[in-house]
Amino acid sequence: MTGRAARAGLVGLVAVLLPACSTVPSSSPITQITQAAEPPADAVGIEPQAPEPGATPEEVVRGFIDANASTARNHPVARQYLSAQAASSWSDSDGVTVISGDYAPVQAQAGTVQVTAKEIGSVDERGVFAVGSEEVFARTFTLTDESGEWRITDPPDGLLLLEPDFTRTYEQVDVFFLDPTGTRVVPDPRYLVDGEAQPNAVVERLLSGPAPAVAAGVVNPLTGASLRSTVAVSGQTATVDLAFPAGTSDEAVASAAGQLVWSLQQEELGLQTVEVLRDGQPLGLSGVPDRQTREDWPQLNPDAAPPNAVGHYLADGGLRRASDGTPSPGPAGAGAYGLSSAAVSVDPRTGQLALTAGVSTTNSPTGAPATLFAGPYDGDLAWVLDGASFTAPTTPGTRSEVWTVRNGTDVVRLPAGGSPQAVSAPTLPGLGRATSFQLSPDGVRAAVVIDGPGGGRLYVGTVVRADDAVSVRDLRSIAPTVRQVVDVAWRNAGLLMVLAGDPSAQRTVPYTVGVDGFGLAPVVTNGLPEQATSLAAAPGRQPLVVSKGTVWQLSGGTWVTLVRGAPPLAGQAPFYPM
Repeated sequence: MTGRAARAGLVGLVAVLLPACSTVPSSSPITQITQAAEPPADAVGIEPQAPEPGATPEEVVRGFIDANASTARNHPVARQYLSAQAASSWSDSDGVTVISGDYAPVQAQAGTVQVTAKEIGSVDERGVFAVGSEEVFARTFTLTDESGEWRITDPPDGLLLLEPDFTRTYEQVDVFFLDPTGTRVVPDPRYLVDGEAQPNAVVERLLSGPAPAVAAGVVNPLTGASLRSTVAVSGQTATVDLAFPAGTSDEAVASAAGQLVWSLQQEELGLQTVEVLRDGQPLGLSGVPDRQTREDWPQLNPDAAPPNAVGHYLADGGLRRASDGTPSPGPAGAGAYGLSSAAVSVDPRTGQLALTAGVSTTNSPTGAPATLFAGPYDGDLAWVLDGASFTAPTTPGTRSEVWTVRNGTDVVRLPAGGSPQAVSAPTLPGLGRATSFQLSPDGVRAAVVIDGPGGGRLYVGTVVRADDAVSVRDLRSIAPTVRQVVDVAWRNAGLLMVLAGDPSAQRTVPYTVGVDGFGLAPVVTNGLPEQATSLAAAPGRQPLVVSKGTVWQLSGGTWVTLVRGAPPLAGQAPFYPM
């Protein structure tokens, strides 16, 4: 997901329906940044207007907020809206809070203006975006008459940016860390001031480590390393000269090189090759050229899609291939187990479809309401577990294993050839019942739809592996404005696709949203006979949905039948092997 595409998707989408005349407190429990990235010295942007003579208190406050979006160092125009004392003491580097563009400044009494808005989120000193809470953002500004003009005396330290200004002045880039197997890089979205999205800033973010939310689930080969000099750029080549801790192995240095190449060779940075030096000298690693590209590290591709991973779905209890609607080989394809949902793992060593798991609500050998079966893709499936319910199984792209949630709160992991194991998810029971649980392609994150008091909500947690213990930690709501979520899938390693209620149309529609909660955007529904009820997605694959009991795929901006020119095929619970 490119930064500009993600930013453009959110503009105008989040509606703020807050009464402008509300009486609000002078503070609100919002997440503030500790530092804001300073604009480059030569930053060029749309500069705000200075205060107009005779401006009202509301106009002064609105002008100050608009001037916060300036790209000029120290925000000189914004300081013109402040009293002399406030202008000299105000710090514009203590944080950035992003609010909705249709905020409401209202004069509460003489010399005070109250601002209420929807809090979109914040970005911390390392560029990590945190989605806003559902609390109303509220701030009271005090003004004084200074030489016949109203001026603000108590501006909040840091920047207060409107969401459209944030999308214009900030650039999203991904920094990458490694999954625990070391076989894929994991995207960690960061937001940098436009013009600051340069190679040196990206490398500094890598050296400072992953975002707190994902830190426990990834590996950073650059831990302990440091830059010996500023990253040099010549043409379209970046040179990164690093000092590594004593005793760092060649294997670790090679992993760091791959991490750097994937992080630096992005469209936003305009680089074609990366040269990594160790203490000023070429790495000298076998198979690693001096000047590297992502093509030299294809195994780390976060969105690698197995060639055999065609879409599947269920029909009449049997497993079907979405390419032509034919049954899969073996008893599962023949409908022997009466499956209602399933997942197939791709063997990372051979690329072949392997471990298969399916849920049946009609064919339990013990008479239980729901049963989990598992076995080889083209062979017999064996009984694994009974329960009151199971979510549709899910697989990561880095390990041969299947996960599901039993009875709404108990996360279960089934390794190939092993026994089911409980996965600790301590915060899940307190949030509600999981109705959908999907692992990211790299296996580091889990997207969960949880049915709580307000209906289905979307959460993302981090998969943490420590010795033999596996857990899902830090389940956090990433799209609090989206309600009645029905299903979720991974469009790629950093982008989710969800089915959720559209209040304006009173129906369920698809959206995409970044893994950090930014960039919420609707997906077309052209061609669907009625609202979608379930979906499937995977990197490099056409999304699938079920609509009116039939399976459809997204092609060229329109939903079409699985077999071009043929009637829609009946089915349910689509998925992609991973």
